[in-house]
Amino acid sequence: MANRNLFASALSRFLPRADTVNQAGGAAYAYGPEAKLAQLAATGTLADGFYSSAETQLADVMLAAKDVDPEWVAKCAVYARQSGAMKDMPALLAAYLTMADPDLSVRVFRRVIDNGRMLRTFVQIMRSGQVGRASLGSRPKRLVREWLEQASMAQLMQTATGNDPSLADIVKMVHPAPANAERRAFYGWLIGKPYDVAALPAEIAAFEAWKRSPSDELPPVPFEWLTAFPLSPEQWGVLATRDGLGRMGWQALRMNLNTLARNGAFAVDGVTEAVAARLADPAAITRVRPMPYQLMVALGQVGDGVPLAVQAALESALEASLAGVPKLEDQVVVCPDVSGSMGSPATGYRKGASSKVRCIDIAALVAAAVLRQNRDARVIPFEQTVVGLKLDPHARVAVNAAKLAGVGGGGTNVSAPLALLNTERARVDVVVIVSDNESWVDPSRRGATATMNEWKKLKARNPGAKLICIDIQPYGSTQAPDSKGDRADIMNVGGFTDAVFDAMARFASGQSRDWVEIVQNTEV
Repeated sequence: MANRNLFASALSRFLPRADTVNQAGGAAYAYGPEAKLAQLAATGTLADGFYSSAETQLADVMLAAKDVDPEWVAKCAVYARQSGAMKDMPALLAAYLTMADPDLSVRVFRRVIDNGRMLRTFVQIMRSGQVGRASLGSRPKRLVREWLEQASMAQLMQTATGNDPSLADIVKMVHPAPANAERRAFYGWLIGKPYDVAALPAEIAAFEAWKRSPSDELPPVPFEWLTAFPLSPEQWGVLATRDGLGRMGWQALRMNLNTLARNGAFAVDGVTEAVAARLADPAAITRVRPMPYQLMVALGQVGDGVPLAVQAALESALEASLAGVPKLEDQVVVCPDVSGSMGSPATGYRKGASSKVRCIDIAALVAAAVLRQNRDARVIPFEQTVVGLKLDPHARVAVNAAKLAGVGGGGTNVSAPLALLNTERARVDVVVIVSDNESWVDPSRRGATATMNEWKKLKARNPGAKLICIDIQPYGSTQAPDSKGDRADIMNVGGFTDAVFDAMARFASGQSRDWVEIVQNTEV
C-alpha cells in the first residue's frame, strides 16, 4: 500500500491546507485579521496562558489591531465589553483608538468605560506607554474628566475602591471641575487637601463618624471600606442582606459566602433566608448576568459553614443563568476538551490572583448545559483519544459539569471525537467542540488538519451538518476554518459568556453565517 499521506483521496485534496503551526506545535489554520482580533478581544485577559505569556498576548493584540480598520477595533471593543463581559481587553482597545482614530475613540470610550474599575484600567493602560503614549493626552484627559464630572457620588465612592491608579491619582491628573461645594469637599477629602467639613457628602461624613464609633449603624459607603475594620456578626449580616451602597452587591455576595460564615453572619436570625433569597432572585440574576462558570465554581468552593439553603440558592442561580442555552434541533454532539492544557486558569496566570476557574471547568459546563437543554444530545469528552464517560441528562448541571471537569490530563487531539463518529457512521446534525484549539496529537502532518479531514468525511454522510468550535483561549489559530458563502457549515466563536450560546443558536438555525458577521453588527 502506497503512503496514504502522499496519495490522499480526491476529497482530501479539495480541503484547505493548514497554513500555520499552533502554540503546541500542531498543524492549524490562522484566523483572518478580523476574526483574530475578535477572538483575542473576547478571550484575552492579558495574563500568562498555558502556551504563551502576557507579553506575547499584548503584542498579538496590538499587531492584530493594526491589521484591521479602526472601525473594526471599535466593534470588537464594544462587543467584548457589552456581550463578552471582558474588562482589560476593551479598555486596551479603547486606549489604542486614542492614537489610531481619536474621534472614534470618543464613541468607544463612552460605550465601554462604564464603571469605575474600567476607568482606572483605561488610565493605567494609557499611562503605561503600551499604546504609543505615556500620558493621557488632551482628548483622553477630557473624556476622563467628563466621566468624573457626570458620575454620581455613589459611583465616585465605588471608584475610590482600588489602586494603581487610585481615584485620588486620577483626580490629581485630570483636575475635574467640582459642580458644587459638596463635590469640592469630597475631592479635598479624597486627595488629602483642606476641605469644608460641613460641605462633605452625608455618606462620607457618616463614614468618618462611624470610624470614631464603629458600633454605630453602618454608613452607606462601599462595603470594602468597612471590612477593613473589625465587624460584629450582626454587622456582617447587614452587609449581606441589604442591597445598595454600603452593602454587598450580588456578585460580591456570591464571592464572600465563606467570609460571612467565618465571621458568624449566618448565625444571626434571618440572615440565611435573606441571603438565599437574594442569590436566587430572578430579577437580580437578569440584571447582573453572572457567568455560569462563576456560579459553578462558587458552588464547589463553599465551605461547611455555608448553610444548605444558601448553597441551594446558588444552584438555582446557576440554572437560571443558563436560560440562554439554545434548544438545538435533531442530533447534537458536544465535545469538551479535557486534555492537560485545559487545566490551566481560564483567565491566565497572575501571581497571587490566578482564577480558580480552569478552562476545563468552562468546557465541562458548556457540555452539561447543552445536555440539559437537549436531553438527547451526546457528550464525547476527548484528550489524546475519546474518553468514555456516561452522563445523566436529567442530572443537575453542576453534577454533570463536575463529573466532566474531574477527568483531565493527556495531549490534545481535536479530531478524535469526529473520528469516532465516522467509525460509527453516526447521524449528526450539530457538533459543538469546546477547546483551547491547541491540537497536536492528531495523525495528520501535511495538507489539511486531521479535524478537517474527519469533518469532510462526516459531511459526506450528513450533508446538512454544522460544526461549531468554541475557542476559550487567545492563541490565534483553529483546527477548522470558518466556511463562507450560503452553505457555511463551520463557525469559530470565541469567549465563554452567554453571548457564545446566542451565537451558537443563531448559526445553527441559519440566522448568521459566521461569528465575524455577529460582531460586525455591533453598534458603536
